[in-house]
Amino acid sequence: MKLQGFGIFVNDMATMIRFYRDVLGFEIKDEENTSNVYLEKDGVLFLLYRRSDFEDMTKYHFNYASGVSGHFEIALLVDNYEMVDKTFDEVVLKGAKPILKPTTEPWGQRTCYISDPEGNLIEIGSFNKE
Repeated sequence: MKLQGFGIFVNDMATMIRFYRDVLGFEIKDEENTSNVYLEKDGVLFLLYRRSDFEDMTKYHFNYASGVSGHFEIALLVDNYEMVDKTFDEVVLKGAKPILKPTTEPWGQRTCYISDPEGNLIEIGSFNKE
């Protein structure tokens, strides 16, 4: 098996599309008004599934976390420490919720965390000082 991409289940498709496209720079590959929207970032397929439509399709009711969720993270890599700080500031100005301001961890990674409008965690980090 080969990893093709991953998906998240969303309530508000329009808001989530705008966030991932306009704030994080994902490229949209589909119509915006469908049940499933395909985006791409650096060759990785990123799927947004409308929760209600997915439940209708599977005939199954799922439980979803509310607020900021610690179930998983989406990790984004930038070139260096300076870009971690710069990117954090830029995405927060565009509407991302700050969770952890940029910090350098003992293992040598400069990292920070934000969340998307529905509370999914996103890490922005780098192991390169320069």
